[in-house]
Amino acid sequence: MRENPFHEGDIVQHFKRELHSEGNMYLYRIVGTAVHSETREELMVYRALYGSMKLYARPLPMFLSEVDHEKYPQIRQQYRFEIYQGKGASTHE
Repeated sequence: MRENPFHEGDIVQHFKRELHSEGNMYLYRIVGTAVHSETREELMVYRALYGSMKLYARPLPMFLSEVDHEKYPQIRQQYRFEIYQGKGASTHE
């Protein structure tokens, strides 16, 4: 698994955003990491920046995984989630 490059407040895009042209679709703000209270599994917590702005949690290894380019050959993005480089993106330098 790659090292976690994300910080609280970062805006990230899901790889499927490339398949749509509807503005902020599939953009999320990183809330942070959490630990499942029973399994001790590390989770990434993030909030949608569209629709009802739901809060989501996903296992960290899945969040950091690469796009399956055999299944999605048209996608240029390397990872499932990457830092959004557009307007309003936050940086940590």
